[in-house]
Amino acid sequence: MAKHDFGILDQFEENKWYQEYEPEKYNCVSVDMDVMDEVFSMYLEEMRQIKAFACISTQPICGLEESGITLIPPYSLKSFCDVITKANRQIQSHQLILLIDKIQEAMKNDKYLIHFGI
Repeated sequence: MAKHDFGILDQFEENKWYQEYEPEKYNCVSVDMDVMDEVFSMYLEEMRQIKAFACISTQPICGLEESGITLIPPYSLKSFCDVITKANRQIQSHQLILLIDKIQEAMKNDKYLIHFGI
């Protein structure tokens, strides 16, 4: 099954292309595509408000690259966590609980989150 992977960048490098699919390197948690599709369908507008980058810090975007790599900076993590928490009240997915834990760990350590889309 297709999935989205989320991990923490221990060391974020400006102007570096994060283009390799390396979920093991970032100790990623996985969320099935159907679960994330449900989050996107319920909270599309809120997801579009999350400021992030596509593969490199010079390519700002809003939301997640569903089929690419997204870098979510520390200043956007609370908004992202709020959306996922709100969605999980309805979906009640163990995968989303693991994602919330991963986001909170990144927030606590002021780290970037990396997202590998499907």
